[in-house]
Amino acid sequence: MSGVVDTNILLYGANEDAPEHTAAHRFLERIGQAADPWYLTDGIVYEFLRVATHPKVFSQPLAWRDALAFVGPLLDADNVHVLQATDQHWALLGNVLGTLTHPSGNLFFDIRTVVLMREHGIRRIFTTDTDFLQFAGIEVHDPLHG
Repeated sequence: MSGVVDTNILLYGANEDAPEHTAAHRFLERIGQAADPWYLTDGIVYEFLRVATHPKVFSQPLAWRDALAFVGPLLDADNVHVLQATDQHWALLGNVLGTLTHPSGNLFFDIRTVVLMREHGIRRIFTTDTDFLQFAGIEVHDPLHG
């Protein structure tokens, strides 16, 4: 059950108005209590904070304190690790970019996540974002829709 948890899962878990909220909340509880390690990146955490507090994304965005209060306990869990870039990051970035047809724009956020995953030998990501399907060697698991 080990893998990276993407921003959208965190957002659904925090947004009680989202149809996916219950499934996301249960998933986050389950991995938080599991023995297996799971992973975030600093970018995923900051993207969660950016989107969860953004008034153009949500009609009732979270206050920054509430967003931080949601993600804080996840970061404090004994089995979570925040992935950081290593000395191999830039070389791996070139490798990943070389496998894509036309990397541009917002895809670079996902590219960074994939590079961090490769640096740390992690193949699985829990996400509803189908953009990750284009990365060879990455196992995309949608924990909310089966």
